Amino acid sequence: MTVLRIALAQLNPTVGDLAGNLGKLIEAYEAAEAAGCDIVAFPELSTTGYPPEDLVLKPGFVEDNLEMLATFAASTRRCAAVVGFVDQDRDLYNAAAVCAGGEVLGTYRKRLLPNTTVFDEQRYFTPGDASDPLELYVIGGVKVGVSICEDIWSPSGPVAVQAAAGAEVNININGSPYSIGKGVRRERMLATRAADSHCAVVYVNQVGGQDELVFDGGSLAFDHEGSLLARAPQFVEALMVVDVPVPPVYRKRLLDPRGRSTSDMLPTVDVSATPAAGVVEPLSPIAEPLDADRELYDALVLGTRDYCVKNGFSDVVIGLSGGVDSSIIAAIAVDALGADHVHGVSMPSRYSSDHSKSDAQQLAEALGIEIRTISIEPAFSAYLEMLGESFEGREPGLTYENIQSRCRGQLLMALSNEFGWMVLTTGNKSEVAVGYFTIYGDSVGGYAAIKDVLKTRVYDLCRYVNRREGREIIPENVITKPPSAELRPDQRDDDSLPPYEVLDPILQLYVEDDRTAGEIVELGYDEQLVRRVTRLVDIAEYKRRQSPPGVRVSRKAFGKDRRLPITSGYRG
Repeated sequence: MTVLRIALAQLNPTVGDLAGNLGKLIEAYEAAEAAGCDIVAFPELSTTGYPPEDLVLKPGFVEDNLEMLATFAASTRRCAAVVGFVDQDRDLYNAAAVCAGGEVLGTYRKRLLPNTTVFDEQRYFTPGDASDPLELYVIGGVKVGVSICEDIWSPSGPVAVQAAAGAEVNININGSPYSIGKGVRRERMLATRAADSHCAVVYVNQVGGQDELVFDGGSLAFDHEGSLLARAPQFVEALMVVDVPVPPVYRKRLLDPRGRSTSDMLPTVDVSATPAAGVVEPLSPIAEPLDADRELYDALVLGTRDYCVKNGFSDVVIGLSGGVDSSIIAAIAVDALGADHVHGVSMPSRYSSDHSKSDAQQLAEALGIEIRTISIEPAFSAYLEMLGESFEGREPGLTYENIQSRCRGQLLMALSNEFGWMVLTTGNKSEVAVGYFTIYGDSVGGYAAIKDVLKTRVYDLCRYVNRREGREIIPENVITKPPSAELRPDQRDDDSLPPYEVLDPILQLYVEDDRTAGEIVELGYDEQLVRRVTRLVDIAEYKRRQSPPGVRVSRKAFGKDRRLPITSGYRG
């Protein structure tokens, strides 16, 4: 039985950093060559980083990416490399090059271009079609097909066509962003695709943060029966080497109850006739999947780290209120950048409780981060004095609360301007959804790490941090006390909002599942409550449009994922 040794180069590229990405490709290729690999597979658009968005509309950028590919191809030797790049002739294509022996031996153009959720590939690329015929590559004496990301999600797509024409292994290169639960669906789909086509599937995925997206890696390999051969760890770069057994599969294909394929055989490109070396002890590394809390937390850490580092920020500043949101943001920042690069600011007012100030201090000490105290009282008092004549005769209300929040926002931005620290804002998805934040106040900042995490899950993550460390990092009082913005005497969040355990399920249905208010009521929820919550979500759209980006982790996030009009009269 033939065995192919294949390396899955799970890399973290930077969009637009062609020179840096080239260095990563060459380094991984050399390691794969040294490991005796027959093939090394790189992620989708690994020359440019994924997604390059409107950069591909710049002809010079596309030309530079092609020059980079040529440079990489010239460095290849016996080990074949499958590399994602932007191809062009009359149109642009999301493509994969097969390189070996110092040259590009063939090109595959992605057939199925996603245009849903965060994907808008049809804006940029043209799909490969019959004018660009499929090819198989004979590598190590094995017929190998190549596909890109979405191509493998269709049961009747290019992978099935290639397998019917004799492909024994399919190399599928990906830029597949993370969302909660996607890993399980992905593994189930790939196992099914391998078994249905009687063809081993090798799936390599990008890792790293790119603006709102985070890619989890988790590259995979399945044999021709759909059995898992290898799984790379999530959220870290890795070069996973796996030995893929390739037994004769003609008997299984002949006995397939769906009947034999009558499709034409595909042309082949000869790369290598025999495997690089005999395999004595097959390599089949399988990383354990992460539990739900750790997976979500690691996604937030990686997204935050890469957004800061790739944009040239080494340090962040966070307003520490003594609440769960700022506490988990501080913990994420420490894991992302290191305690020496995280700066906390306590900004008490006349309404701040003693426990909020002490909780913030205790958190900072447990994390080992700097904390400074800057009272907003002088600024708040000055605003009240300046506005006294204009507000004469009016009872203090929401405006006074928002002034306090904007005082804090100004202080954080002043520290950011002076020291070059990025402000991490602390709003969670529940509050962002219903507009429970002050525009130009507590929403200011460069990145919103938990903007796609519902409040109930924030509590789970706080408990996870303490459980992981085996000690109290986030004070228990922070987790158990009633949440409050502390912008007026004795204020609590549930004075203005339903309890979060009631609010969050409604938000999931309305925001993530696209249910109308009427449909949610039909599920048994109180109509008055549903109408109030959905109305709050609708009228806060203009505020969300002006908030910073943050890590997308749900099946539908605010930002480039959920696109609703600000001006809308629909009340379903």
